[in-house]
Amino acid sequence: MRSVAITGIGLLTGLGTGRQETWKRLLDGDTAIRPVTAYDPSSFRTRLAAEIDDFQPERFAPRRSLRMATRNDQFAIAGAVLAVEDSGIDFDTCDPGRVGVFVGGNKEISNPDHMLAGALAGRREDGVADVRQLGRRYSSAFYPLYYVEGLQAASLFYISQRYGLTGPNAYFHGTADAGATAIGRAFRSISRGESQVAIAGGFDDAASWWTASKMDGLGVLSTDNDRLAEAFRPYDVDRSGSLLGDGAAFVVLEDAELARRRGAHVYAEITGVAATFDGRLLTPEPTGEPLAAAITKARAQAGAEIDFVATHGCATRLGDVSEARALRSALGDGACATSVKPATGHLVAAAGALNVVVCALAIDAGAVPPTLNLDRPDPDCDFDWVAGQARQLRVRNAIAIGRGLEGQQVAVALGAPGETRGAS
Repeated sequence: MRSVAITGIGLLTGLGTGRQETWKRLLDGDTAIRPVTAYDPSSFRTRLAAEIDDFQPERFAPRRSLRMATRNDQFAIAGAVLAVEDSGIDFDTCDPGRVGVFVGGNKEISNPDHMLAGALAGRREDGVADVRQLGRRYSSAFYPLYYVEGLQAASLFYISQRYGLTGPNAYFHGTADAGATAIGRAFRSISRGESQVAIAGGFDDAASWWTASKMDGLGVLSTDNDRLAEAFRPYDVDRSGSLLGDGAAFVVLEDAELARRRGAHVYAEITGVAATFDGRLLTPEPTGEPLAAAITKARAQAGAEIDFVATHGCATRLGDVSEARALRSALGDGACATSVKPATGHLVAAAGALNVVVCALAIDAGAVPPTLNLDRPDPDCDFDWVAGQARQLRVRNAIAIGRGLEGQQVAVALGAPGETRGAS
Protein backbone atom coordinates (compact mmCIF):
# COMPACT_ATOMS: atom_id res chain seq x y z
CA MET A 1 0.00 0.00 0.00
CA ARG A 2 1.39 3.38 -1.05
CA SER A 3 1.55 6.37 1.33
CA VAL A 4 -0.80 9.19 0.28
CA ALA A 5 0.13 12.85 0.75
CA ILE A 6 -2.01 15.98 0.79
CA THR A 7 -0.09 18.51 -1.30
CA GLY A 8 -2.80 21.03 -2.18
CA ILE A 9 -5.71 22.58 -0.28
CA GLY A 10 -8.56 24.58 -1.79
CA LEU A 11 -10.97 26.36 0.54
CA LEU A 12 -13.95 28.52 -0.34
CA THR A 13 -16.12 29.62 2.59
CA GLY A 14 -17.93 32.64 3.92
CA LEU A 15 -14.68 33.45 5.73
CA GLY A 16 -12.79 33.92 2.48
CA THR A 17 -11.40 32.51 -0.74
CA GLY A 18 -8.34 30.31 -0.45
CA ARG A 19 -6.56 28.36 2.25
CA GLN A 20 -4.68 31.22 3.84
CA GLU A 21 -7.59 33.60 4.43
CA THR A 22 -9.99 30.98 5.75
CA TRP A 23 -7.38 29.37 8.02
CA LYS A 24 -6.24 32.70 9.49
CA ARG A 25 -9.80 33.71 10.29
CA LEU A 26 -10.53 30.30 11.80
CA LEU A 27 -7.56 30.65 14.14
CA ASP A 28 -8.56 34.23 14.95
CA GLY A 29 -12.01 33.08 16.03
CA ASP A 30 -13.93 34.97 13.34
CA THR A 31 -17.31 33.90 12.01
CA ALA A 32 -19.12 34.33 8.69
CA ILE A 33 -22.60 33.76 10.11
CA ARG A 34 -25.04 36.66 9.83
CA PRO A 35 -28.60 37.39 8.64
CA VAL A 36 -29.36 36.00 5.17
CA THR A 37 -29.22 38.61 2.39
CA ALA A 38 -29.34 36.60 -0.86
CA TYR A 39 -33.12 36.14 -0.61
CA ASP A 40 -35.97 37.08 1.69
CA PRO A 41 -35.96 34.48 4.50
CA SER A 42 -38.92 35.91 6.41
CA SER A 43 -41.05 32.81 5.85
CA PHE A 44 -38.29 30.55 7.23
CA ARG A 45 -37.88 29.66 10.85
CA THR A 46 -34.09 30.05 10.48
CA ARG A 47 -32.90 33.32 8.99
CA LEU A 48 -29.15 33.13 9.59
CA ALA A 49 -26.39 31.59 7.44
CA ALA A 50 -22.77 31.94 6.32
CA GLU A 51 -23.16 33.13 2.73
CA ILE A 52 -20.46 33.75 0.14
CA ASP A 53 -21.09 37.26 -1.17
CA ASP A 54 -18.22 38.23 -3.45
CA PHE A 55 -17.73 35.02 -5.40
CA GLN A 56 -16.25 35.56 -8.87
CA PRO A 57 -16.63 32.33 -10.88
CA GLU A 58 -14.84 33.81 -13.91
CA ARG A 59 -11.63 33.54 -11.90
CA PHE A 60 -11.90 29.74 -12.00
CA ALA A 61 -13.65 28.64 -15.19
CA PRO A 62 -14.13 29.79 -18.79
CA ARG A 63 -17.38 31.49 -19.74
CA ARG A 64 -18.46 28.50 -21.83
CA SER A 65 -18.47 26.22 -18.78
CA LEU A 66 -20.18 28.82 -16.62
CA ARG A 67 -23.13 28.93 -19.02
CA MET A 68 -24.03 25.40 -17.92
CA ALA A 69 -22.71 25.34 -14.35
CA THR A 70 -25.01 26.03 -11.42
CA ARG A 71 -23.71 28.09 -8.51
CA ASN A 72 -22.87 25.00 -6.47
CA ASP A 73 -21.00 23.50 -9.46
CA GLN A 74 -19.07 26.76 -9.65
CA PHE A 75 -18.10 26.32 -5.99
CA ALA A 76 -16.79 22.85 -6.85
CA ILE A 77 -14.71 24.17 -9.74
CA ALA A 78 -13.30 26.92 -7.53
CA GLY A 79 -12.39 24.54 -4.72
CA ALA A 80 -10.61 22.20 -7.14
CA VAL A 81 -8.74 25.01 -8.91
CA LEU A 82 -7.60 26.50 -5.60
CA ALA A 83 -6.32 23.09 -4.47
CA VAL A 84 -4.45 22.50 -7.73
CA GLU A 85 -2.90 25.96 -7.64
CA ASP A 86 -1.85 25.43 -4.04
CA SER A 87 -0.23 22.09 -4.88
CA GLY A 88 1.90 23.52 -7.69
CA ILE A 89 1.36 20.37 -9.72
CA ASP A 90 1.73 20.51 -13.49
CA PHE A 91 -0.74 18.11 -15.06
CA ASP A 92 1.14 18.34 -18.37
CA THR A 93 3.77 16.16 -16.73
CA CYS A 94 1.22 13.58 -15.55
CA ASP A 95 -0.49 10.71 -17.31
CA PRO A 96 -4.09 12.04 -17.44
CA GLY A 97 -5.39 8.50 -17.12
CA ARG A 98 -3.65 8.17 -13.72
CA VAL A 99 -5.24 11.30 -12.24
CA GLY A 100 -8.54 10.73 -10.44
CA VAL A 101 -11.37 13.10 -9.64
CA PHE A 102 -13.69 12.30 -6.71
CA VAL A 103 -16.39 14.73 -5.63
CA GLY A 104 -19.10 14.85 -2.98
CA GLY A 105 -22.12 17.12 -3.35
CA ASN A 106 -25.75 17.73 -2.49
CA LYS A 107 -26.90 19.06 -5.85
CA GLU A 108 -30.52 18.27 -6.74
CA ILE A 109 -31.84 20.83 -9.22
CA SER A 110 -30.89 23.07 -12.11
CA ASN A 111 -30.43 26.79 -11.63
CA PRO A 112 -33.39 27.73 -9.38
CA ASP A 113 -34.00 30.93 -11.36
CA HIS A 114 -34.36 28.92 -14.55
CA MET A 115 -36.64 26.44 -12.81
CA LEU A 116 -38.95 29.16 -11.48
CA ALA A 117 -39.09 31.01 -14.79
CA GLY A 118 -39.97 27.83 -16.65
CA ALA A 119 -42.54 26.68 -14.11
CA LEU A 120 -44.49 29.92 -14.48
CA ALA A 121 -45.25 28.87 -18.07
CA GLY A 122 -47.58 26.25 -16.60
CA ARG A 123 -49.58 28.74 -14.52
CA ARG A 124 -52.98 29.70 -15.88
CA GLU A 125 -54.44 33.18 -15.51
CA ASP A 126 -56.52 31.99 -12.55
CA GLY A 127 -53.34 30.78 -10.82
CA VAL A 128 -54.01 27.07 -11.26
CA ALA A 129 -51.12 24.83 -12.41
CA ASP A 130 -51.80 23.36 -15.85
CA VAL A 131 -49.47 20.58 -17.00
CA ARG A 132 -50.95 20.51 -20.49
CA GLN A 133 -50.23 24.23 -20.89
CA LEU A 134 -46.70 23.66 -19.57
CA GLY A 135 -46.21 20.97 -22.22
CA ARG A 136 -47.22 23.34 -25.01
CA ARG A 137 -44.89 26.10 -23.80
CA TYR A 138 -41.97 24.01 -22.51
CA SER A 139 -39.51 24.47 -25.38
CA SER A 140 -39.74 28.26 -25.29
CA ALA A 141 -40.17 28.65 -21.52
CA PHE A 142 -37.24 26.65 -20.16
CA TYR A 143 -33.56 27.50 -20.50
CA PRO A 144 -32.14 25.38 -23.39
CA LEU A 145 -29.50 23.80 -21.16
CA TYR A 146 -31.88 23.28 -18.23
CA TYR A 147 -31.44 19.50 -18.11
CA VAL A 148 -27.68 19.56 -18.65
CA GLU A 149 -27.05 22.12 -15.92
CA GLY A 150 -29.08 20.01 -13.48
CA LEU A 151 -27.00 16.84 -13.79
CA GLN A 152 -25.86 15.90 -10.28
CA ALA A 153 -22.36 14.79 -11.25
CA ALA A 154 -21.69 17.69 -13.62
CA SER A 155 -18.84 18.90 -11.39
CA LEU A 156 -16.83 15.83 -12.38
CA PHE A 157 -17.02 16.94 -15.99
CA TYR A 158 -16.14 20.58 -15.33
CA ILE A 159 -13.11 19.72 -13.17
CA SER A 160 -11.86 16.95 -15.46
CA GLN A 161 -12.33 19.10 -18.56
CA ARG A 162 -10.52 22.01 -16.90
CA TYR A 163 -7.32 19.91 -16.66
CA GLY A 164 -7.82 17.31 -19.39
CA LEU A 165 -8.08 14.43 -16.92
CA THR A 166 -9.33 10.99 -17.95
CA GLY A 167 -8.64 8.83 -14.90
CA PRO A 168 -10.84 7.17 -12.25
CA ASN A 169 -13.74 9.27 -11.04
CA ALA A 170 -16.88 9.13 -8.92
CA TYR A 171 -19.54 11.43 -7.53
CA PHE A 172 -20.99 10.87 -4.04
CA HIS A 173 -24.31 12.44 -3.15
CA GLY A 174 -25.20 13.15 0.45
CA THR A 175 -24.67 15.47 3.37
CA ALA A 176 -21.56 15.74 5.58
CA ASP A 177 -20.49 12.22 4.65
CA ALA A 178 -20.26 12.97 0.91
CA GLY A 179 -17.09 15.06 0.74
CA ALA A 180 -15.29 12.90 3.30
CA THR A 181 -16.25 9.78 1.34
CA ALA A 182 -14.89 11.33 -1.86
CA ILE A 183 -11.54 11.98 -0.18
CA GLY A 184 -11.55 8.46 1.22
CA ARG A 185 -12.16 7.03 -2.25
CA ALA A 186 -9.31 9.12 -3.64
CA PHE A 187 -7.03 7.86 -0.87
CA ARG A 188 -7.82 4.27 -1.76
CA SER A 189 -7.33 4.92 -5.46
CA ILE A 190 -3.78 6.11 -4.85
CA SER A 191 -2.84 3.73 -2.07
CA ARG A 192 -3.81 0.75 -4.25
CA GLY A 193 -2.01 2.04 -7.34
CA GLU A 194 -5.08 2.89 -9.42
CA SER A 195 -4.07 6.56 -9.54
CA GLN A 196 -0.93 8.56 -8.87
CA VAL A 197 -2.71 11.86 -8.22
CA ALA A 198 -6.29 12.77 -7.34
CA ILE A 199 -8.43 15.85 -6.87
CA ALA A 200 -11.06 15.24 -4.20
CA GLY A 201 -13.45 17.13 -1.97
CA GLY A 202 -16.95 18.40 -1.38
CA PHE A 203 -19.08 21.40 -2.24
CA ASP A 204 -22.51 22.84 -1.45
CA ASP A 205 -24.46 26.08 -1.78
CA ALA A 206 -26.05 25.19 1.55
CA ALA A 207 -27.07 28.77 2.38
CA SER A 208 -29.19 28.96 -0.79
CA TRP A 209 -32.97 29.15 -0.54
CA TRP A 210 -33.36 25.65 -2.01
CA THR A 211 -31.22 23.88 0.58
CA ALA A 212 -32.45 26.11 3.38
CA SER A 213 -36.06 25.39 2.46
CA LYS A 214 -35.39 21.65 2.79
CA MET A 215 -33.50 21.86 6.05
CA ASP A 216 -35.75 24.46 7.66
CA GLY A 217 -38.52 21.98 8.32
CA LEU A 218 -36.39 19.14 9.67
CA GLY A 219 -35.81 20.56 13.13
CA VAL A 220 -32.01 20.48 12.82
CA LEU A 221 -31.43 24.24 12.40
CA SER A 222 -31.32 26.83 15.14
CA THR A 223 -34.27 29.23 15.24
CA ASP A 224 -32.57 31.49 17.79
CA ASN A 225 -32.27 34.29 15.21
CA ASP A 226 -31.93 37.10 17.75
CA ARG A 227 -28.65 35.63 18.90
CA LEU A 228 -27.16 36.13 15.46
CA ALA A 229 -23.80 34.34 15.07
CA GLU A 230 -23.92 33.14 18.67
CA ALA A 231 -26.93 30.96 17.84
CA PHE A 232 -24.63 28.15 16.64
CA ARG A 233 -23.43 26.54 19.90
CA PRO A 234 -22.03 23.00 19.56
CA TYR A 235 -21.79 21.00 22.80
CA ASP A 236 -23.17 23.94 24.81
CA VAL A 237 -26.11 23.54 27.20
CA ASP A 238 -27.96 26.23 25.21
CA ARG A 239 -27.44 24.66 21.78
CA SER A 240 -30.43 24.64 19.46
CA GLY A 241 -29.20 23.39 16.08
CA SER A 242 -27.04 24.22 13.08
CA LEU A 243 -26.78 27.19 10.74
CA LEU A 244 -25.95 26.60 7.08
CA GLY A 245 -22.98 27.85 5.08
CA ASP A 246 -21.87 28.00 1.46
CA GLY A 247 -18.54 26.55 0.45
CA ALA A 248 -16.16 23.99 -0.95
CA ALA A 249 -13.22 22.08 0.49
CA PHE A 250 -10.87 20.22 -1.86
CA VAL A 251 -7.48 18.56 -1.67
CA VAL A 252 -4.89 17.32 -4.10
CA LEU A 253 -3.65 13.89 -3.07
CA GLU A 254 -0.48 12.32 -4.44
CA ASP A 255 1.56 9.19 -4.09
CA ALA A 256 3.81 10.42 -1.26
CA GLU A 257 7.01 9.23 -2.93
CA LEU A 258 6.19 11.10 -6.14
CA ALA A 259 5.29 14.21 -4.13
CA ARG A 260 8.63 14.16 -2.34
CA ARG A 261 10.42 13.61 -5.63
CA ARG A 262 8.95 16.77 -7.15
CA GLY A 263 9.63 18.76 -3.96
CA ALA A 264 5.98 19.34 -3.10
CA HIS A 265 4.96 20.71 0.27
CA VAL A 266 3.16 17.94 2.16
CA TYR A 267 0.59 19.18 4.67
CA ALA A 268 -0.21 15.73 6.00
CA GLU A 269 -0.66 12.14 4.95
CA ILE A 270 -3.96 10.28 4.94
CA THR A 271 -3.45 7.13 6.99
CA GLY A 272 -6.88 5.52 7.26
CA VAL A 273 -10.52 5.74 6.23
CA ALA A 274 -13.52 3.94 7.68
CA ALA A 275 -17.28 4.16 7.33
CA THR A 276 -20.17 2.65 9.27
CA PHE A 277 -23.92 3.07 9.24
CA ASP A 278 -26.45 4.09 11.87
CA GLY A 279 -29.87 3.12 10.57
CA ARG A 280 -31.99 5.18 12.94
CA LEU A 281 -32.60 7.95 10.33
CA LEU A 282 -32.22 11.57 11.49
CA THR A 283 -31.90 10.60 15.17
CA PRO A 284 -28.44 9.14 15.88
CA GLU A 285 -27.86 6.10 18.06
CA PRO A 286 -27.66 7.72 21.55
CA THR A 287 -24.58 5.71 22.55
CA GLY A 288 -22.67 6.84 19.46
CA GLU A 289 -21.57 3.25 18.82
CA PRO A 290 -21.66 3.39 14.98
CA LEU A 291 -19.49 6.52 14.95
CA ALA A 292 -17.17 5.06 17.59
CA ALA A 293 -16.72 2.01 15.38
CA ALA A 294 -15.73 4.17 12.38
CA ILE A 295 -13.23 6.15 14.47
CA THR A 296 -11.77 2.96 15.93
CA LYS A 297 -11.33 1.38 12.50
CA ALA A 298 -9.69 4.48 10.99
CA ARG A 299 -7.39 4.80 14.00
CA ALA A 300 -6.43 1.14 13.73
CA GLN A 301 -5.50 1.61 10.07
CA ALA A 302 -3.39 4.61 11.03
CA GLY A 303 -1.70 2.65 13.82
CA ALA A 304 -1.33 5.76 15.94
CA GLU A 305 -2.60 7.60 18.99
CA ILE A 306 -4.85 10.51 18.02
CA ASP A 307 -4.06 14.05 19.18
CA PHE A 308 -6.91 16.01 17.60
CA VAL A 309 -10.38 15.49 16.15
CA ALA A 310 -12.22 17.83 13.76
CA THR A 311 -15.75 16.97 14.83
CA HIS A 312 -19.16 17.13 13.23
CA GLY A 313 -20.48 19.40 16.00
CA CYS A 314 -23.88 20.20 14.48
CA ALA A 315 -25.32 21.54 17.77
CA THR A 316 -28.40 19.31 17.86
CA ARG A 317 -29.36 17.92 21.26
CA LEU A 318 -28.86 14.23 20.54
CA GLY A 319 -26.27 14.59 17.79
CA ASP A 320 -23.72 16.32 20.01
CA VAL A 321 -24.25 13.91 22.92
CA SER A 322 -23.88 10.84 20.72
CA GLU A 323 -20.74 12.26 19.12
CA ALA A 324 -19.13 13.07 22.47
CA ARG A 325 -19.89 9.57 23.71
CA ALA A 326 -18.37 8.11 20.54
CA LEU A 327 -15.20 10.15 21.02
CA ARG A 328 -14.77 9.04 24.62
CA SER A 329 -15.48 5.43 23.73
CA ALA A 330 -13.02 5.34 20.83
CA LEU A 331 -10.28 7.68 22.06
CA GLY A 332 -10.54 8.02 25.83
CA ASP A 333 -8.83 11.13 27.23
CA GLY A 334 -5.91 11.43 24.84
CA ALA A 335 -7.22 13.89 22.25
CA CYS A 336 -8.74 17.35 22.01
CA ALA A 337 -11.47 18.31 19.57
CA THR A 338 -13.15 21.23 17.88
CA SER A 339 -16.01 22.03 15.52
CA VAL A 340 -15.44 24.85 13.04
CA LYS A 341 -19.09 25.03 12.00
CA PRO A 342 -19.92 28.10 14.16
CA ALA A 343 -17.31 29.94 12.05
CA THR A 344 -18.09 28.65 8.56
CA GLY A 345 -21.65 27.42 8.96
CA HIS A 346 -22.61 23.84 8.24
CA LEU A 347 -21.35 23.24 4.68
CA VAL A 348 -23.55 20.12 4.41
CA ALA A 349 -21.99 18.01 1.59
CA ALA A 350 -18.66 19.82 2.05
CA ALA A 351 -18.64 19.60 5.86
CA GLY A 352 -16.73 16.31 6.14
CA ALA A 353 -14.20 17.42 3.53
CA LEU A 354 -13.71 20.68 5.43
CA ASN A 355 -12.89 18.67 8.53
CA VAL A 356 -10.23 16.75 6.59
CA VAL A 357 -8.69 20.07 5.54
CA VAL A 358 -8.85 21.41 9.11
CA CYS A 359 -6.93 18.34 10.33
CA ALA A 360 -4.31 18.71 7.59
CA LEU A 361 -3.79 22.39 8.38
CA ALA A 362 -3.64 21.72 12.12
CA ILE A 363 -0.90 19.14 11.53
CA ASP A 364 0.98 21.53 9.25
CA ALA A 365 0.60 24.65 11.40
CA GLY A 366 0.85 23.17 14.90
CA ALA A 367 -2.35 24.94 15.92
CA VAL A 368 -5.99 24.03 16.40
CA PRO A 369 -8.88 26.45 15.75
CA PRO A 370 -11.49 27.00 18.46
CA THR A 371 -15.10 25.94 18.82
CA LEU A 372 -16.94 29.25 19.03
CA ASN A 373 -19.83 29.97 21.43
CA LEU A 374 -19.03 27.04 23.71
CA ASP A 375 -19.57 29.04 26.89
CA ARG A 376 -21.24 26.41 29.08
CA PRO A 377 -20.26 22.88 28.04
CA ASP A 378 -23.01 20.31 28.43
CA PRO A 379 -21.92 17.72 31.05
CA ASP A 380 -23.35 15.06 28.73
CA CYS A 381 -20.86 16.21 26.06
CA ASP A 382 -17.78 15.77 28.24
CA PHE A 383 -14.55 15.97 26.22
CA ASP A 384 -11.48 18.18 25.86
CA TRP A 385 -13.01 20.84 23.62
CA VAL A 386 -10.84 23.63 22.22
CA ALA A 387 -13.21 26.39 23.23
CA GLY A 388 -13.04 30.15 22.79
CA GLN A 389 -9.58 30.57 21.29
CA ALA A 390 -7.08 28.64 19.21
CA ARG A 391 -4.64 26.27 20.88
CA GLN A 392 -1.01 25.81 19.94
CA LEU A 393 -0.52 22.06 19.67
CA ARG A 394 1.86 19.73 17.91
CA VAL A 395 -0.63 17.51 16.10
CA ARG A 396 0.93 14.24 14.94
CA ASN A 397 -2.25 12.33 14.16
CA ALA A 398 -5.82 13.50 13.72
CA ILE A 399 -9.29 12.26 12.84
CA ALA A 400 -11.82 14.09 10.65
CA ILE A 401 -15.49 13.20 11.07
CA GLY A 402 -18.39 13.43 8.63
CA ARG A 403 -21.87 12.35 9.74
CA GLY A 404 -24.62 11.99 7.15
CA LEU A 405 -28.20 13.00 7.77
CA GLU A 406 -29.41 9.44 7.21
CA GLY A 407 -26.91 7.64 9.41
CA GLN A 408 -23.67 7.57 7.42
CA GLN A 409 -20.60 7.77 9.69
CA VAL A 410 -17.22 8.52 8.10
CA ALA A 411 -13.84 8.89 9.81
CA VAL A 412 -10.65 9.92 8.00
CA ALA A 413 -7.31 9.56 9.79
CA LEU A 414 -4.40 11.87 8.98
CA GLY A 415 -0.81 11.96 10.17
CA ALA A 416 2.21 14.20 10.05
CA PRO A 417 4.49 13.53 7.05
CA GLY A 418 7.09 10.89 7.83
CA GLU A 419 5.68 10.17 11.30
CA THR A 420 6.59 6.67 12.49
CA ARG A 421 3.46 4.62 13.04
CA GLY A 422 2.85 1.09 14.16
CA ALA A 423 0.01 -1.17 15.21
CA SER A 424 -2.25 0.63 17.63
